[in-house]
Amino acid sequence: MSARAAELRAQGKEVFNFTVGEPDFDPPEHVLAAAESAVRKGVSKYTAVPGIAPLREAIVKSIKARTEADIAPNNVCVGTGAKSILYNLATALFEPGDEVIIPAPYWVSYPEQVRMMGATPVFVETSAEDRFCLRPEALRKKISKKTKAIILNSPCNPTGMAYSPEETRAILDVCKEGDFWIITDEIYAALLFDGRPSASFYGIGKDLRDRILLVDGVSKAYAMTGWRIGWVVGPRNVIAACELVQGQSTSHPTALAQAAALVALTGPQEDVEKMRQAFEKRRDVVVEELSTIPGLKVPKPEGAFYAFVDARGLIGKRAGDNVLTDDLAIATYLVESAYVVTVPGTPFGAPGFLRMSFAMSEDTLRRGAKAIRDAVAKLT
Repeated sequence: MSARAAELRAQGKEVFNFTVGEPDFDPPEHVLAAAESAVRKGVSKYTAVPGIAPLREAIVKSIKARTEADIAPNNVCVGTGAKSILYNLATALFEPGDEVIIPAPYWVSYPEQVRMMGATPVFVETSAEDRFCLRPEALRKKISKKTKAIILNSPCNPTGMAYSPEETRAILDVCKEGDFWIITDEIYAALLFDGRPSASFYGIGKDLRDRILLVDGVSKAYAMTGWRIGWVVGPRNVIAACELVQGQSTSHPTALAQAAALVALTGPQEDVEKMRQAFEKRRDVVVEELSTIPGLKVPKPEGAFYAFVDARGLIGKRAGDNVLTDDLAIATYLVESAYVVTVPGTPFGAPGFLRMSFAMSEDTLRRGAKAIRDAVAKLT
């Protein structure tokens, strides 16, 4: 569909790309200035494998501010983005015979990284009625002697939902019943809406920090996706294993990007809040516009910048001689008839849904929604 969208754009069509998984803002100006200064100062040499000491110290302070956790810099490993960090963890922890619990819907790389290590992803279904949040009783049924880890993500890509402190504690209480790693991807933690309190698994799980591995980075909060800086916080033995893996793969994250990330964490934070407020307003626009389209249901996102649209009401509809049989068919129809590009839910473990990013202007969102509305109106 991305290729088809590119073809349509080349034909002069206005294409509404709702697939974007990154902020449409620039990094804060002081971050850009710091990167430019680093270039002038010759920051271009190798660094320590787990990242420069000042950056790890800044991460420690940032984690403490958010979770009240006291950790040491050697409990932090900085890598080339959160995805690379997750891959390092998979390499260090998983092996054939292991099972890794993953709530569905899930980010597409979680199960694939598990499979690449010869381990088995074990999916736990969630529902829109439960805000796509994992329920303790459902988790308990999936835990076995082979369970090596669980991967949690809040706010969630693709659903935009976020666990409350009470829900987080309930999940952690079930995790206490077993003996496995708790990997918590909190890359969207700065993008919560409606005054929702932070519900970091690492922050709430004080009694489980010897088993929790917190993954985060600068990509989403600071609009620095291409800078590739992420990190993991956890017990020293796992961090050491990640350093070993990283030392034989990427070595260390880019020196210039580390310098910029340091300033992002230690400098003014007003731009982060401005971006969060903009996404919250855009969330409201998306929910308002799409909720009026027959056949679509739009659970209200609680964080991140994705709406996970229930399009099952369109399955069985006809576009001429073609029947929309699933979410891929719906997504294809929207590309061809409305020039709207979405991501089908099936790869996320949620057939019948569409992921739609709202990392674009409010005007673009409204015009894109109108294009969808007009396309749906043509179905029979």
